[in-house]
Amino acid sequence: MFSFVAKRLLGAVPTLFVIITIAFFMIRLAPGGPFDSERAVPPEIQANLNKVYHLDQPLVGQYWLYLKSVLGGNFGPSFSYKDYSVTELIWNGFPVSMELGLTAVFLAVLIGGSLGTLAALRQNRPADYTIMTAAMTGITIPNFVMAPLLTLVLGVYLRLLPVGGWGNGHEIQYKILPIVALALPQIAYVSRLTRGSMIEVLRSNFIRTARAKGLSEWLTVTRHAARAAFLPVVSYLGPACAGIITGSVVIEQIFSIPGIGRYFIQGALNRDYTLVMGVVIFYGVLIILFNLIVDVLYGVLDPKLAHR
Repeated sequence: MFSFVAKRLLGAVPTLFVIITIAFFMIRLAPGGPFDSERAVPPEIQANLNKVYHLDQPLVGQYWLYLKSVLGGNFGPSFSYKDYSVTELIWNGFPVSMELGLTAVFLAVLIGGSLGTLAALRQNRPADYTIMTAAMTGITIPNFVMAPLLTLVLGVYLRLLPVGGWGNGHEIQYKILPIVALALPQIAYVSRLTRGSMIEVLRSNFIRTARAKGLSEWLTVTRHAARAAFLPVVSYLGPACAGIITGSVVIEQIFSIPGIGRYFIQGALNRDYTLVMGVVIFYGVLIILFNLIVDVLYGVLDPKLAHR
């Protein structure tokens, strides 16, 4: 297992290099610059700013300087958040995004997995139709529609919950709406994946054998069927986790949550090159790590796959 993990980590190095290269040139070639929105400054000050941030050098020269800086573990200073480095901003926003995302993932696995299993066990019955209809509704309504709807109903009309902000980080009432808005589509996806996979597994020969031995339906499902049925869910959650944790961009923006997603939006709008690059690299690393965790979990859930 150690050699497998080591090989996957080494194999991730070229992937990260490609991500850095493409992202660097894409953000630099985009129209506008990091100081365009500020008031006009004398040419001497503009030249000094460009010198400080190495913007006066050729693009390839800037790329090599940035690559050397990243290899040294330094994402550079932020262009728009004065006196902050990109690393500081990422580590300031990551705990908030992680709490928001992991809670949403936990709810998706718990509720979506349970509903999908129930739908599979009640296939073609009212419970199945009800759950799948709700799941399709959850999938078809995107976050940027669901979040304002929840805010309007529960925050504005009923005045049950705050409509924005993160409070001081310990007030749960500020977290309910963004977590629910982020979790609902994931619950829908997981329930549909679980239902389809569970139905297929329940028709397998080893499940028939377990039933023929007199094993109860509960033990058949929990002890034998669940591990095989959750493999597609685990496969889906790998890349999805990275997207949910760092990519809750819309939710963080709508609810004014100080996470990585909001920093990314502000960085892109302000042409904050280093901030956007830092978040992109951080996101790429998370994608690689979560995919690695998925591969390890595959081996745990189905040992036969670990040797392939």
